[in-house]
Amino acid sequence: MQALPPAPQPWPTPDPFLFCVHHDDAYPLGNDVLGPAAPLDGRDLGMDFTGKDGWRMYHGRRVPGFPQHPHRGFETVTVVRRGLLDHSDSLGATARYGKGDVQWLTAGAGIQHAEMFPLVDRAAANPVELFQIWLNLPAADKFAQPHFSMLWDRVVPRITPPGVTVTVVAGVLDGVRAAPPPPSSWAAKPASDVAIWTIKLAPRARFTLPPASAGANRWLYHVAGGAYALSGTAVQAQTVATVRADASVALDGGETGVELLMLQGQPIGEPVVQRGPFVMNTKQQINEAIRDYQTTQFGGWSWASTEPVHPREAGRFARRPDGTIETA
Repeated sequence: MQALPPAPQPWPTPDPFLFCVHHDDAYPLGNDVLGPAAPLDGRDLGMDFTGKDGWRMYHGRRVPGFPQHPHRGFETVTVVRRGLLDHSDSLGATARYGKGDVQWLTAGAGIQHAEMFPLVDRAAANPVELFQIWLNLPAADKFAQPHFSMLWDRVVPRITPPGVTVTVVAGVLDGVRAAPPPPSSWAAKPASDVAIWTIKLAPRARFTLPPASAGANRWLYHVAGGAYALSGTAVQAQTVATVRADASVALDGGETGVELLMLQGQPIGEPVVQRGPFVMNTKQQINEAIRDYQTTQFGGWSWASTEPVHPREAGRFARRPDGTIETA
């Protein structure tokens, strides 16, 4: 077991994952441009990660979030638990999602996207909480066709034994299977045994994690609540626990209850070379990714702003690269 770094620093993750970040910001009322209706004095705009007043602008200058930036060689799985996220990308896809929705994006050969946090409520606070998980791609799929997927809250399974809620973002539990991941994902390979679950236990509630396949990695991250018990061993808050995947694990919610994030999967077992938003197998491939991005812009950027947001009144929706529109 080890202590978790303070939010929103990346949490260490096992192969096949690259890292996970837990963003939890208590944003104030929104203004006319969907940014915070509060002074921005004293913030390092463009690089605001200090958490002043309980929230951050991150790389945004008017709206919090992460303006136009590239990726290659891996996937992002973004689970928005509270608030909203506005997505735009170089495929032509765009979306507003949140309130339990999940976006699964395969960067593959290369994509640009923006992830902004629109503060749509003018009369009340706009809290935003999300996980972003980076899942690696094996060498054979590093140059897969980029793929945009939305998993709306209504299709994300939840298992609810007494006092327990398990949200199944990826994988299968008690015969209930999560919505399919993108076709080139490591998670799409049955032998990968990838699972992404959040597990919420009421005080003294109990739940047993079923065994996974031998050789898989399984880690439990403390998200909220107090100390809990792991197969009879006390686990303090703000820790990450490494557990055997091929054995059952008994969880006890402790005196106050607890919420955990479980990441599990068979390791890819290949070299990982990362430089910022590019994750490849060799330094040469990293250099090629930089050159390709400088040359092609991974399809270019058709949006009027580097930090685009949708109209305040827009609901949760997605427009896919082919122009198909769906709503939550």
